[in-house]
Amino acid sequence: MKSCCFLHHFSVLLSLSTIFSSAIAFDYADALSKSLLYFEAQRSGRLPYNQRVTWRDHSGLTDGLEEGVDLVGGYYDAGDHVKFGLPMAFTVTMLSWSVSEYGEEISYVGEMEHAFEAIKWGTDYFIKAHTSPNVLWAEVGDGDTDHYCWQRPEDMTTSRRSFKIDENNPGSDLAGETAAAMAAASIVFRKNNPHYSHLLLHHAQQLFQFGEKYRGKYDKSVGVVKNYYASVSGYEDELLWAALWLYKATDKEEYLEYVINKANSFGGIGWAITEFSWDVKFAGLQIIASKLLEEKKHKKHSHIQQQYRSKAEHYICSCLNKNNGSTNVDRTPGGLLYVRQWNNMQYVSSAAFLLTFYSDFLKKSNQKITCHGGIVDHEELFNFAKSQVDYILGSNPKNMSYLVGFGPNYPKRVHHRGASIVSYRENKGFIGCTQGYDYWYSRNGPNPNVLIGAIVGGPDNQDEFNDDRANYVQTEACTYNTAPLVGIFAKLNFLSSNNPPLISSF
Repeated sequence: MKSCCFLHHFSVLLSLSTIFSSAIAFDYADALSKSLLYFEAQRSGRLPYNQRVTWRDHSGLTDGLEEGVDLVGGYYDAGDHVKFGLPMAFTVTMLSWSVSEYGEEISYVGEMEHAFEAIKWGTDYFIKAHTSPNVLWAEVGDGDTDHYCWQRPEDMTTSRRSFKIDENNPGSDLAGETAAAMAAASIVFRKNNPHYSHLLLHHAQQLFQFGEKYRGKYDKSVGVVKNYYASVSGYEDELLWAALWLYKATDKEEYLEYVINKANSFGGIGWAITEFSWDVKFAGLQIIASKLLEEKKHKKHSHIQQQYRSKAEHYICSCLNKNNGSTNVDRTPGGLLYVRQWNNMQYVSSAAFLLTFYSDFLKKSNQKITCHGGIVDHEELFNFAKSQVDYILGSNPKNMSYLVGFGPNYPKRVHHRGASIVSYRENKGFIGCTQGYDYWYSRNGPNPNVLIGAIVGGPDNQDEFNDDRANYVQTEACTYNTAPLVGIFAKLNFLSSNNPPLISSF
């Protein structure tokens, strides 16, 4: 990563960020409610009676039929209709982490049931997709043929062929992330649905064993995914990540030992990373390990803990522009973290979550971190995370909310098939593969359906944003953009409400 700017620019960026942030008071409760609504718009399968996004209807009802398996359900990842296993699993992991960490704050807004539903829609699908201990269905649909068509999901005519990983075609990264998602979700459902929680844990443990025993990258086994969700970071981070979540869910030492023993050979304490995403889990792993291994019962692992923590704090310092030289994350003139051109907001939302989580850890343990550029306390860390969230909500040079449906000014031409075509509920007339391109894709007007709660790809490195349906780099939204912000919106709402301390129920 290149350094975004020289140190003397840093104070200018901070000043800009402060000006934007102090100018607007946001309704974080509204942002939370809208963010959870978005997942209902992304549902595949038979929609439930309490579906709130009424411009959607049933879709993908024959998924898996060709292969003799029931793969109906789950989520479309973005504006198309392929069900990609890896980003879907990461989305569920982050939703579950949000709820397990900030559940009381979500309950305070009255949104816990919707959060449970968002998670369960994903985990119900994973249970179906895990048809035997060493078989996991990785994808439904094909990105290439899907992208030839511009149709509502209810009208789909594209291939719904399904692809799997198994003993002969391994995918440790996909098995690991799905195991992490189910383990994290099992924590969420432990009290209100113990049977379901136990079932999720059973699947998570089997999937971890499968991924560990039959090692390999899933994009080698499922070649069609390479142009869309290639596993660039390999599978080691997902296996460590899965083991860590299984330890959190079970308290079984064997999983912690795995995270300790493989820390070096799998890169857990080797990789100094400046992004956290559906592909690269190292920073999240390092941050959880830093907090977990701080506990007294883990003191025998303190030498490994310190190395995990060193890498975790490298990530944090890079986000704060306080690392040495070229290992800082770039920023736009308006102060937004900028990792790369395509769908940059995914890295912003995931960074905001990790920084908030680590700020809580520093506050509770009364600690600070030392970056090359100085000492950082929990408050500075949290304030920076908040500045990123506020930028997304409209505190930026364009005064544009990148959370669709939030505030007076937000993207109206989101790159999303279902949102950009008249609702199936309003007009059941079939819209063909190219017909959607001919009439709906090229329309200048706003989408007929508002994709409430979606976070689009966002502005470029100069804070510029072109609200154009064809500009998919900036206007396409993904489930993993929104998922990390669910908990933070709840926390920010609670803090802004000046409420008494919450009693933890997780």
